[in-house]
Amino acid sequence: QVQLVESGGGLVQPGGSLTLSCAASININAVWLMAWYRQGAGKQRELVATITRTGSQSYADSVKGRFTISRDDTKNTVFLQMNSLEPEDTAAYLCKAQPGGLPSSYDYWGQGTQVTVSS
Repeated sequence: QVQLVESGGGLVQPGGSLTLSCAASININAVWLMAWYRQGAGKQRELVATITRTGSQSYADSVKGRFTISRDDTKNTVFLQMNSLEPEDTAAYLCKAQPGGLPSSYDYWGQGTQVTVSS
């Protein structure tokens, strides 16, 4: 069974930084894309950042210039470096492994890690 385990969340003050990790039980180089999503209380799930097998990255407009997604294939781990955090970034952050070129029911999801930005 595929497992994705997120870690690194917590409480941080506005302007602070956190780095999230997503450890996968699979060879992440075998899937097309790894992604971070987030879901705030009462809000829809939002795509935050993606990184493909070839290393191409994309970001939501709301996090461009502040967040950086990266991967370490030797450790089957994906990271999300978050800087200049804002209260609006408060959410549960979830990792996804997408085997194919498009999202589908075959995608794998982690349980999430909570990030709270508050003074």
